[in-house]
Amino acid sequence: MENSVRKLFERYERFFKQSLGGDIDMDEVAALYASEFIAASPAGVMTGKNDDRLKQVMTQGYEHYRAIGTKEMRIRDVHISPIDDRHCVAHVAWTATYARKDQPDAAIDFDVHYFVQKLNGEPKVFGWVSGDEQALLRKHGIV
Repeated sequence: MENSVRKLFERYERFFKQSLGGDIDMDEVAALYASEFIAASPAGVMTGKNDDRLKQVMTQGYEHYRAIGTKEMRIRDVHISPIDDRHCVAHVAWTATYARKDQPDAAIDFDVHYFVQKLNGEPKVFGWVSGDEQALLRKHGIV
């Protein structure tokens, strides 16, 4: 399972990089996620479905990242915590690099914890827990 989950996040990182260049296939991105998911952050808990609405929200999210100067989103490390033979938590350490006006680029490290389920041989993200992204961006003068 560990190898397939690592490959899932390699694809995730590659798709994110493509999105920052404005070249993204939302069907490929959506294929990383289960049919339904849950997300938690300091803003609260939400649930959603892997449908056209998700693709629309993700497209807007990638546009937002480009608009605030996101240059790169790179995985520093993936640590897998198995739950059982079909489920794990993937602790993913990211570094985001942002262009800033009249200042050097800012590199910001953050972690997201993804819940992954492997059915029919293919792992999919069915949830995640993240920190306060907006506070982190404000702290570094990005927004």
